[in-house]
Amino acid sequence: MVCYNGFMKILLLEDDTVLADILTDFLEESYEVSHTYSMKKALKLAEQERFDIYVFDINVADGDGISLLKALRSFSDQTPTIFITAFHDTQHLKAAFESGANDFIRKPFELEELHQRLENIKRTFGLSNKIALTPTISFMPQEHRLLIQERSQNLSLKESECLHYLYQNRQRVVSSDELLQNLWTYDEMPSSEAIRTLIKELRKHLGKEHIINIRGEGYRFE
Repeated sequence: MVCYNGFMKILLLEDDTVLADILTDFLEESYEVSHTYSMKKALKLAEQERFDIYVFDINVADGDGISLLKALRSFSDQTPTIFITAFHDTQHLKAAFESGANDFIRKPFELEELHQRLENIKRTFGLSNKIALTPTISFMPQEHRLLIQERSQNLSLKESECLHYLYQNRQRVVSSDELLQNLWTYDEMPSSEAIRTLIKELRKHLGKEHIINIRGEGYRFE
């Protein structure tokens, strides 16, 4: 789920107090950071707020980041995730990627290495201020706006969020239920008709060829 406050928002789970302070101070120079020492608190924060990236330590006092990410992925939370760990064996590396991780960094590491990995996630998942959807269409998610052959087209908040989510997950088909779970909170969740309306409006701007309806499965951005 993407945040639109001007800064990428990171949820940091790290229970080493010294390292947590170092990482928080460093990351806050470029990002908005919410830090916790607890896996249970991290799960609660992820349920209550929207984050652009998760940075999870694998081994924390009340659990582990891998179990946390498995739980989040089971709720269709596809937020890009980087694991940081003191483990150097391939078993933990394998478990991290099988749980749905997008990157993995071993301690000790240079702060600049973490920054570059975050910037790579930012590029890969379209977290920049301006995204080239096609050679003639650009998308500004923070402004909820398209540039179509340099002509500006405003989008509603939900249209913008829907397009961004489809773009971030463009390598796969996204179901209507997944879109509902990621674009609305449980208390305000509308019917699946709301998704069909959003897709219809986005196709008016982008063309039907860029948002493909996979019958019985969902939608894919191309």
